[in-house]
Amino acid sequence: MRKHILSLVTLFSIVLLLGACGAQKKTSSVSSSGNSAASGPSASDWRSGVKGKWVLNSVTREDIPAAYTIKNIFDEAPVDCFIGSVWTLPGGNYRGNITFNTDGTLCANGAVRTIVWSIYNPKNTGEQPQFQFKKIYSGDKAANVTTGYRLDLSYTDGQELVMRLPIPLDNGTGFLVLNFSKLAE
Repeated sequence: MRKHILSLVTLFSIVLLLGACGAQKKTSSVSSSGNSAASGPSASDWRSGVKGKWVLNSVTREDIPAAYTIKNIFDEAPVDCFIGSVWTLPGGNYRGNITFNTDGTLCANGAVRTIVWSIYNPKNTGEQPQFQFKKIYSGDKAANVTTGYRLDLSYTDGQELVMRLPIPLDNGTGFLVLNFSKLAE
């Protein structure tokens, strides 16, 4: 009788030990897949980080030859027209706007462009979240607008925001780096 009880206790211990090892493997595989997402902030973190009112202070070139001319961005206006623009990115319905604050031949000082923005979440593709928006003109419904723009999210600390606009080139991709600072609300 004592042998049967000892055998049952031993068998039960082995089952528990194997079950615990199996759980560790499962946990470790979850954390290894989580590491790809943990290599940067999540879409939710970025969404919280970009909410607010931002002024575009400067736009610099990255990997774009000096001789390369960029006529306009976002199918809207030249880069210089966006310098000083205020980007209002509220939470909730994610309907915001860009207010232009630059005078010039092709710039419309005081013009306001309504946008609907969000953070693109690539989920399990290994890519990083991106800021995306589409312009909404008077009478348009956001659901009916099928074109928009995506920018790579580079940095935010709640007071500064850096996004990179991909520019297709003959030999790859360059970027316009948009440097924002947060405005007091």
